[in-house]
Amino acid sequence: MKLIQSPTQIQHLSQFQLQSVELLQMGAAELTAYLQELVLNNPMVELAEAPPEPYEPPPRPRLLEDHQNRFYRYGEKESDFLSSVGTEGGLEETLFCTLSRQIQQLELDEDTAELVRYLAACLDDTGYFTVPLEELTQETGVPLPLLERGLDILRTLDPPGVGAADLSQCLALQLERLGETGTALAIVRDYLEPLAKGHCRFIALQLCVPVKTVQEAAERIQTLHPRPGAAFNRLEAVPYLLPDVFVEELDGHFVAHTRWEGRPAFRISRRYRDLLAQSEDRELRAYLTPKLRQAENILQAVGQRENTLHRCTQFIAQRQIQFFRHGPGALAPLRMLDAAQELGIHESTVSRTVRGKYLQCSWGIFPMGYFFSRAAAESKMSQTAAWVLLRRLIDGEDKSRPLSDQKLAEHLALEGCPLSRRTVAKYRDQMKIPSAAARRKPKK
Repeated sequence: MKLIQSPTQIQHLSQFQLQSVELLQMGAAELTAYLQELVLNNPMVELAEAPPEPYEPPPRPRLLEDHQNRFYRYGEKESDFLSSVGTEGGLEETLFCTLSRQIQQLELDEDTAELVRYLAACLDDTGYFTVPLEELTQETGVPLPLLERGLDILRTLDPPGVGAADLSQCLALQLERLGETGTALAIVRDYLEPLAKGHCRFIALQLCVPVKTVQEAAERIQTLHPRPGAAFNRLEAVPYLLPDVFVEELDGHFVAHTRWEGRPAFRISRRYRDLLAQSEDRELRAYLTPKLRQAENILQAVGQRENTLHRCTQFIAQRQIQFFRHGPGALAPLRMLDAAQELGIHESTVSRTVRGKYLQCSWGIFPMGYFFSRAAAESKMSQTAAWVLLRRLIDGEDKSRPLSDQKLAEHLALEGCPLSRRTVAKYRDQMKIPSAAARRKPKK
């Protein structure tokens, strides 16, 4: 046996990378609240004053003209969103904040703690971790074993089941936390689909246990939470949806604007920067130096967020021209991979950029993810556009003689959207529209 020294290179997430991911996923309201809290905790940061006059868009953009949308576009003072923070309907606890506090309490080295927080920022709204670790390795340069270890730590946090890749693993994590090692654990790992169909006898035969044991296990499984992050999603409590981006028509072209364009969110305090440069007090410098570094990192991360968000929005504006001219029925198929390849960024970055963000245009306010829709089964039209067209046909049918799925398929083909009867039936079920027989109403 002998000891051998060999140099190795391991890339760790920097504080800037972590903050960039956090800020990229924030919507307009969440970012505003985050910066407000930052001002309270970091003397190096101060909110920049808004310009004396509201931002004026190019001449006569095609925007909705109602009062609420003027608020969305210009941020009128009569409905100050921040005034409701912490009160009725204001911003409440988020899953990421809850996890961050738990991570701080763990005895982890700084690099590991930052890695776990980064993974927590990658969770979706349900608390699931669905981003392939191989993609994160390519994106961040962090070795796969370190990401796997960080994910294992994340899955030990509350709420139980957080960080799971799917429903099966989510329920298994919760049962393991409860000390379950028997039938219930075996069912959630391998027999969820038969359980959902009520095939208890089949499961009992497969596991060689009595049917009663399966039924008792099923009752225990029903007490678990299939979406551990859902309790933190209280969008209905927010008084307004604040669009993050706007698409306006100018001289026949569609132009993207971000909410923060022309309004710097915050700036570094000149007073405290000068104080740090001139002071020889060691304690003061030890306090202000990391505060300045944090402020600079966040300022850079906010700028990067705005740049990425603007580029993604402009990509949507260019690729969905027919939608912005003619409405939802003209939505074209579009993949996030297409955006990633054209913008020169990773697909997961596009996903984080559009998640939880809203776009306002002349047709209303839409989640940014709405504009990424796969093609309908046998058509070049997007699935979303096919749904819109299908809904229009059903809404306009004679209710005493509703259209069958075959008739709907024939009408869709005439509209330039050829779909099979089977596909029409599937889309109708997904839209929760009953069959023709169930839609029939007798003539009065």
